[in-house]
Amino acid sequence: MRTRNSVTTLSQFVANEQAKYPTATGNLSKIFRDIKFAAKLVNRDVNKAGLVDIIGEHGSTNIQGEEVKKLDVIANNEFIWSLSAGGDCCAIISEEEDYVRHLNPDAKYVVAMDPLDGSSNIDVNAAIGTIFSIYKRVTPVGTPATEEDCLQTGENQIAAGYVIYGSSTMLVYTTGSGVNGFTLDMSIGDFCLSHPDMKTPEQGKIYSINEGNFKEFSSGIQKYVDSCKEKRMSARYIGSMVADFHRNLIKGGIFMYPATHSAPKGKLRLMYECNPMAFLTEQAGGKATTGDVRIMEVKPNELHERVPVIMGSAGMVEECLSCL
Repeated sequence: MRTRNSVTTLSQFVANEQAKYPTATGNLSKIFRDIKFAAKLVNRDVNKAGLVDIIGEHGSTNIQGEEVKKLDVIANNEFIWSLSAGGDCCAIISEEEDYVRHLNPDAKYVVAMDPLDGSSNIDVNAAIGTIFSIYKRVTPVGTPATEEDCLQTGENQIAAGYVIYGSSTMLVYTTGSGVNGFTLDMSIGDFCLSHPDMKTPEQGKIYSINEGNFKEFSSGIQKYVDSCKEKRMSARYIGSMVADFHRNLIKGGIFMYPATHSAPKGKLRLMYECNPMAFLTEQAGGKATTGDVRIMEVKPNELHERVPVIMGSAGMVEECLSCL
């Protein structure tokens, strides 16, 4: 049984990892500090939903034409404020904004984020989350960041992760050396290592897809979904990518948001959702694909580009691909 004296906090863990690299400057560790602080702010706000006027519609739409929730705006502002104050980002791109937000030109990191994933679940008190990824800029330090810095393939991510606000609040991340999960301990106000070296099972018994779109799926996806039913697998789909992904990461399963006739590029955004989750999937031993190519090899052409998604336990993804 782990005692309090043996607890490893997120800050300690990141510092220990940084110490393995003599040339590390500490800037990446500071970005994690800023993400952690913003996540605690959002966690506070999520826990107040229903007590104060932060649920419901904001009265505006985002760049994708979707109704914006009040908490979407709050979470976006809190993450931008924390990352801006830290001074270690040259730019932020957010699912909630249609432009590159320029920050410190002397910084060398770009953060891409979905500040509040699954916001349609806010009003019904279901699990929601934050997704983020970090890239190193490719243009010279000291100059304003450009779209070239932001529109990099997922293979160039140096870190990615998510925060899930559920029965407990967890931060799960990778820097390319495995996946580790940290649970927020409110008694000390910090994230503590609770899920070291997370690995997703090779096979699972859960499939996550919006079957309401079944008639719009390709025949290959329909064939695979029917196969899951024939095997008496469990259908689990909550409408929050973070929640569905987190469950499948731990228990084994496949998450799919494929192309449909009305949305041939799928629904999920490459930069804010698909790339970071693909990085985590692969680091945990799973696979992530569009159905045609590995997600992290897709070259983005625009900030809000969408791609189809099939990711999760390697054996299940491979079986799905065989149907396609």
